[in-house]
Amino acid sequence: MMEHNMLPIQTFLSLAKKHVSDAKLVVIGNEAADLDSMASSIVYAYLRNLQVPGLFVLPLMVIPREDFILRTEALYVFKEANIDLDDVIFIDELDLDKIMEQAALVLVDHNKLAGDLKKFDSQVVTILDHHRDEGLYKTASPRIVEPVGSTTSLVAREFFTSGIEVSRDVAVLLGGTILLDTVNLADDAGRVTELDKEIAARVLPLCPLPQQKFFDTVQKEKFNVAGLSTNDLLRKDYKESQLGTVKCGIASALLPVEQWAEIDNDLASGFAKFAAGRTLDLLLSMNAYTNPEFNRNLVIFCKSKDAHDQLLTYLQENELDLTPLDCPAQKQSDSGFITFYRQGNIGISRKKLQPLLADFYK
Repeated sequence: MMEHNMLPIQTFLSLAKKHVSDAKLVVIGNEAADLDSMASSIVYAYLRNLQVPGLFVLPLMVIPREDFILRTEALYVFKEANIDLDDVIFIDELDLDKIMEQAALVLVDHNKLAGDLKKFDSQVVTILDHHRDEGLYKTASPRIVEPVGSTTSLVAREFFTSGIEVSRDVAVLLGGTILLDTVNLADDAGRVTELDKEIAARVLPLCPLPQQKFFDTVQKEKFNVAGLSTNDLLRKDYKESQLGTVKCGIASALLPVEQWAEIDNDLASGFAKFAAGRTLDLLLSMNAYTNPEFNRNLVIFCKSKDAHDQLLTYLQENELDLTPLDCPAQKQSDSGFITFYRQGNIGISRKKLQPLLADFYK
């Protein structure tokens, strides 16, 4: 028989924030902080709190709060789950070293600490993950590392095994994540397992939207950039490299440059500010979108027109098939020169452009 759960997850998060300094257990996802990591952190922390009343459990998002706006699918799912973002705790909002003087660590959606968090290796007590097993923290209990489509499926199994009732809002967090991670439970996507399907069959009936519509909406929100600034769009999917003496940044954005220029009528300044903040000599944005066919645009920002023209000639020689776009944001200023192009050769992705640039600047 299911035990009726009287504590809403929103109330749990509010209490967790009020008692941050009292936390005895901290639950963290991996450093990418995708929806699976964040939803798993919250739901598993919630479960442990319900299992051990009075145990202060802290679900911690391992990104700065300002980066959460870039996780547009998480924004949507959290909203659907009636979660107040003010009650979600991010790593830049607390003194984790001080908290870990008295707390143990639970890892979800990864099984090996990285970066600055490695210093807490000896404090890992529980693991729930679906990645390759790194063979660490053998004394953790439970230590669950299984190749399922979504870590939330493992968290949900723990929830159902406990006998505690899954609420509508918990179901939204679990269901939305499982659908996104498994591409709507599609076998041909190669991600879904029987456990994912079993959990989905139990949680999706509790969700406010039918399965297909729920998946379509979460998927759409993942690519929704309407509320993002130029700075956010550039840093959402960004890679940087040193090419000889040239420091180069390449962003990947999911909208046409014409639409971008309508959103930001001072786009050139946005690029200039982004480049200056990272001391870049060259900043490119590769924009990909479907309308209804797949399209690519390319934005080139250089410190000088001469540098721009030399690069443009090289890219044309390497068959990017660039056609200038008439964009009011195109201009030269004291801080740099920016131009916009339609990329006819849609087969040239960032992965393929990077070695071309490396050859040019070597």
